[in-house]
Amino acid sequence: MKKEHACRRLYGVAVPDDAAYLALVDELLASEAVRSMDAYIQHGTTSCLRHSINVSYLSYCYCRDRGWDAAAAARGGLLHDLFLYDWHTYRRSPGERLHGFEHPRKALENAERAFHLTDTERDIILRHMFPLTLTPPRTREAYAVVMFDKYCSLMETMRRSALALREAQA
Repeated sequence: MKKEHACRRLYGVAVPDDAAYLALVDELLASEAVRSMDAYIQHGTTSCLRHSINVSYLSYCYCRDRGWDAAAAARGGLLHDLFLYDWHTYRRSPGERLHGFEHPRKALENAERAFHLTDTERDIILRHMFPLTLTPPRTREAYAVVMFDKYCSLMETMRRSALALREAQA
């Protein structure tokens, strides 16, 4: 029997009902910039915000369970796609590369304008598109976000629950 992951609403957004996780990302979810990601579709019918919460929470759980920097994984995972435009219709400026190569830098610039970031959070945001972008992450937490970003993207494109992995472990 499939077990559904418990959720609650915070700032009008459905989030995992995990007090320790929410304490780490509350400041981010309170931000209008972060919540505005809900206006953009990321994969299939999943919004950029929903995708980022999925990546953030799975990365947080993975890192927490290993004694790694779960706070950086939660925060960096939530901010990794803070590029704030619809990439499906975005028109590149002359000299600009394709979205997959450009958006990590744009997300990092937006995140740095709005929040104080640690070096690990910067690494997560800037390197989350590895191996498409050739420079690998420097931290294990960034590798966790890379892994869960790919997993969530696939699940969302197939219109499956990205949190099914977490639900199976519960």
